[in-house]
Parts: sequence; structure tokens; C-alpha cells
Amino acid sequence: MSDPIRKAAIIGGGFSGAMLAVRLAEQGIASALIDRGGRFGPGLAYSTSLDAHVLNVRANRMSAVDGRPDDFVRWLEINHPDRADPEGFAPRRLYGLYLQDRLAAAEAAHPGRIERLTGEAVAVEGGAVRLADGRRVEADAVVLASGNPAPAVAGGRGGRVVADPWATGALDSIGAEDDVVILGTGLTMIDMVLGLLDRGWRGRATALSRRGLAPRAHAAHHDAPVPPPPGLTAGPVSGRLAEGRRLAEEGGWRGVMEGLRPITAELWAAADPGVRGRLLRHLRPWWDVHRHRIPAGVAGTMGALQAAGRLTLVAGRVREVRETADGVEVIWTPRHGDAHRRSTGGWLVDCTGPGHDPIAQPLTASLIAAGRARMDALGLGLDLDDTGRARDRDGAADPRLFVLGPPARAAFWETIAVPDIRRRIEDVVAALTPPDGATAQVRASR
Repeated sequence: MSDPIRKAAIIGGGFSGAMLAVRLAEQGIASALIDRGGRFGPGLAYSTSLDAHVLNVRANRMSAVDGRPDDFVRWLEINHPDRADPEGFAPRRLYGLYLQDRLAAAEAAHPGRIERLTGEAVAVEGGAVRLADGRRVEADAVVLASGNPAPAVAGGRGGRVVADPWATGALDSIGAEDDVVILGTGLTMIDMVLGLLDRGWRGRATALSRRGLAPRAHAAHHDAPVPPPPGLTAGPVSGRLAEGRRLAEEGGWRGVMEGLRPITAELWAAADPGVRGRLLRHLRPWWDVHRHRIPAGVAGTMGALQAAGRLTLVAGRVREVRETADGVEVIWTPRHGDAHRRSTGGWLVDCTGPGHDPIAQPLTASLIAAGRARMDALGLGLDLDDTGRARDRDGAADPRLFVLGPPARAAFWETIAVPDIRRRIEDVVAALTPPDGATAQVRASR
């Protein structure tokens, strides 16, 4: 880019935004870190206070510092030695404290380089950001690091529908004996069930999703990666899936997933829209439950609830949600069938996941309307280049508008796990840093 970047405006103060601000400060670039809720560091993901909400990745893989894999474990050894098992799954609240400490340490080491601003970004104007209260944040570049958007409300809104399960007090009205219907069978469903159990809940839950798949469990120890052969990374999608099944049967599916993890973004980038579409239709649900695993202890809790008849997973499509006199009724059809069925409960909890639709988000919708950004070919999200720069309506990459973290999923497929976002942060830092020794050092450390 022609002019040097002296200051970046970062929209989103969670892991992606806060750790980018730290890395930019270390490279001599100032930033305005903007967060709607003022949760600088933990963001929504690591703000839970419940110890049962543990990380889904082992502690020795959760360092926030690229090139220092033991950073989080060392922090645990100093601050919470009882949780410092490198192979363990620490509570997410501790990881939030770790991020806060790293952010505060960078602010102390580089005074004035990180400015915290609590407010809602509503528009990007050139390199500046306008907030809902009228403030204007001047900068040379903007990074959208807003994390996961609010859930798409699959069940509607009403007195018995918990539309956003992560909202403060979302589960407060659910009684200890109440039965619930949950839309979604993934990680959010598991978190909500754990949250209910912590409150002394003794009811039953029916969890419904298109395929009824739940996240698989981690093994007792980290699995060695199985190097992916050519048949797994090239050729027709059907052949790749067959090769994946063969490898899983021979050496275990966890090792296959670990072998694919470092090259997933490259494989996705190399695929044309047709291949990407087939991967989304045929692979994505299975990929998610095997890739984003849960600790064995959490899996044991879910299994015990199922064995006791308190948790039932069903596969089907929601047809209608009705409010009743004492709760909700969900009309659905099974995945392999057309006969309508009904599930009832005192409450409906929407765990269908984030609403990843840039057109539904006012900030990104305005960028698309102005032609400064565009949707990708499959409509998954914003179209980006390989460094995370937004492409305008003509396909040209904007050197001063970046997207980082979950909102970048259309370009990189895997953008929610810390190890993946950590690498993306380094790409953005390298793109924003002047081409001198500092940039060379960043690139060499990867």
C-alpha cells in the first residue's frame, strides 16, 4: 500500500480483535479497539463464568502467541497451577483472564498504542469508523473482527422462545423440572445443557437438527497427525471422501483430522465454487462434529443424560413452532420421512448457531451496498483475498479493509478455533506492517 499504516480501527474486542491489537502494538502500529459490549479480551466466547464450560482444545494448543506454543500453559502454571495440565481442557473463563492479561501487558509495554472504545460501529467511512453515538474514529485501515454474530432466530421470538441463548439471563426463567426443546445439536446445545445442569435442572431435553449429529469426543491424549495422501487432497469430492473413510478405518479418524487441519485453508482456497458447494452439501456437517470435538468428560455427561432418557437427539426439519398455554410445540419431519411429528416442552432454546449473513448485519450490509465489499460466490460471507482483505464489487482487494475471525469463514473455511485465527492475525499484521525488518521477522516466525 502506498502510505504507511500508523493506526488501525479494529471492530470487535474479543480474541481476534484484542490479540491483533497486541500484535500491532508490538510492531509499532497504534489501534483503536472498538467493542459494543466492552468485553475487551474475552469477548463473548470466553466471558462465561461457569467452570463446566471448558475449552474444546487442549491447553498446550491454546497459546495466543504465534511461535510460543506454551504461553497459555505457562500462564496457568503461574496463576492457576491446579489447571496447568498441558493436555487438559481449562475452563473458558480462565482463558478469558489470560487474554485480558496479555492485552493489559501490551498496553503497559506500549503506552498509548491501544485505545479501548466501548460503542457500536455502524459505518466504515474511508479508513474511519462511525459509532452509533456519533463518535468518529479516524484511522488508516479498518479490520472487521466482530466475532460470531447473533443467532439467526430459527424459532421466532416470544415469551417461551429463548432466541439468543448467550444473552445475559437467557436461561433464568427455565425451571428445574421444565422440559425443553432445543434447536441444534452442536456445541451451543452442549453448553446450554451444561448451563442448565449447573442450575440444578432435572428436566428432559429434545435436541433437533437436520442430521441429529453431535460433536465427537477427544481421545485421552492428542492424536499424531496422519499425513494426508494425494487422494485425500485432490480429485473428485467423492474420491476424497472415500479416501478419508479408508484412512479413518486404518489409522483412526482423529489422526486424519489432525493431518488435514494445517492445510484446510489452503485446500479450501484452491477449490473452485463447484467443489466448495459439494463440500458444503456433503461434508460440512460431518466435518464439524469430528473437527470441533469436546472433552471426554463432557461427552460422558451427555452420554449419561441420553442413557437416562433426559436428552434425546433427533434428525429432521422444523416445520412450525407454536406457542401453547404452558410452553411450546415444535412440528417437524424426520430426515428420512415426511410424516409430521411433534415435540413439546416448556421452552424452546435456539442453539442453531450464529447468523452468518453479512446482508443481515447493518455494518457489512452498508459496505456491500456502497460497493466496497461483496458476497462470495456461494453466499457464505464476504469475499476476501488470501490475506483477508475485502474485495469490492469489481473484485479488487481493498488494501485498507480487512476481515478477521469468524466473519472471514467464506474465504478460509476454518476461522473459529484459536490456532486458526492466530495464523490469520499474523497475515493481517504482515499486510499492515511496513516492508522492513519487522515484517520480515513476522513472516520468518511462521
